[in-house]
Amino acid sequence: MAWAKETSAVSTDFNRIFYPESIAVVGVSADNPVSFGSLIFKALVSMQCESRLYPVNPKGGTFGDFDVYKSVEEIPDEIDFAIVSVAAPLVPETIEACRLKGAAGVEIISAGFKETGEPEGIALEEEIKKIARKGIRVIGPNCFGIYCPESGLTMAPGPDFSRESGPVAFLAQSGGMSVDFAQMGKWMGIRFSKIISFGNGADLRETELLEYLGNDPETEVIALYIEGIDNGRKFFTTLKDVAARKPVIVYKGGLSEAGNRAVTSHTASMGGSRIIWNSLLRQCNAIQVHGLQEMAQASLAFSLLPPREYKGITVVGGGGALGVSACDAAESFNLEIPTLKDDIVEEILSVLPRPGSSATNPIDSANPFVAPGAIKSTLISAARDPRVELQILTQLLYHFKSIATLSGAPSLRHVIPYKKMADAVKEAVDITDKPVIIVLPNLKQELESMEIEEVTRETRALFVERGIPVLDSLNDALRAISHVASYYKKR
Repeated sequence: MAWAKETSAVSTDFNRIFYPESIAVVGVSADNPVSFGSLIFKALVSMQCESRLYPVNPKGGTFGDFDVYKSVEEIPDEIDFAIVSVAAPLVPETIEACRLKGAAGVEIISAGFKETGEPEGIALEEEIKKIARKGIRVIGPNCFGIYCPESGLTMAPGPDFSRESGPVAFLAQSGGMSVDFAQMGKWMGIRFSKIISFGNGADLRETELLEYLGNDPETEVIALYIEGIDNGRKFFTTLKDVAARKPVIVYKGGLSEAGNRAVTSHTASMGGSRIIWNSLLRQCNAIQVHGLQEMAQASLAFSLLPPREYKGITVVGGGGALGVSACDAAESFNLEIPTLKDDIVEEILSVLPRPGSSATNPIDSANPFVAPGAIKSTLISAARDPRVELQILTQLLYHFKSIATLSGAPSLRHVIPYKKMADAVKEAVDITDKPVIIVLPNLKQELESMEIEEVTRETRALFVERGIPVLDSLNDALRAISHVASYYKKR
């Protein structure tokens, strides 16, 4: 981590970058429809991007329904933003042409710069920096660019990202991880305000973009994947300021010796010391995660759970061993599973199958086939205990496979009341004002049980539509809750 002297930055019109009225895509090729330039142009069209689009290639001609301009200078209008995917040696002159055409910013998908470690690549990246200082902001090079659902701006090669906006922003040096996170968010229920892949970060990078997202009214939760930073002191002060107002989830790559070598070849970054990074993130009250899935789960929890500290929880579901493991895991995450009062226990037992059920907390419903109405009553009763601030409900949908088989039902959909269950849980949340997280494990993944996977996905979608987070395991749920609880406790 470099503690460099802070330098003045060029003023930035972020509105024209994220919500451009006109975009030039330089590097579209009718001869190569799977080139990055061609793919990103097709993706913008597929996303129904609301900007005017101008494909550029020296050969001219047409690309789909669009006339191709032979140069940026030939475009008849001023442009707000440009996407550049040409050979590395041609990038500097292309950026300069975009600057003279009035562009506020440009993203460079092309690779072959500082990350190569070669003198030619390093020199080209220095040229990019010089041009940026003249008054155009640069994202990249060696990146996948920007995804902004509201404007329809998408990164390569994202033709099928969601157009539904939401509160989560993601800032990453990795293009591949940006695409993966956008795809995960689509089915998990994470909705994004913006995703920015900035690659080598020749100009715009982690600190300035974090500051922007901290002030962005569309963004309430910020996730970061960073490999190295350019100005350690400025990053520290910015992170501390932003994290005091919004949750900031940080996945730091390159903390191991091998990882440090990998990030050097990936984005020409320095990984830094694990001890220093751990200390820095704690001081800033940033949420440290250690993988893409944990980052996604934390983002989902922060975006859907009410912003408050959580301590006491209930764990509801069929299976005594599940409850025992939940108790062990909860302690490690600094969460409590309080014993419910006798009158609440009796109230819950009156609606659960007998014998076999227990309701002291964890609440064991004895079998996974409990009716939605009974689950709703259980959640409402348990929420009467003031120590209970959040509830976890585990649904073992895969057990219904045996019922479907033995009863001769034509499909699982005839025996799983998942639509009624989603409504029942939402009603319990609305009545009690205490959130519920759903856990949907699937341990039957053999080929003949593909229908379970389909029904599980449909069930997840129904809960997510109702604003109820869904995770795959109790451990994932407890860890996500602990991130939310820890952040709001310290803030």
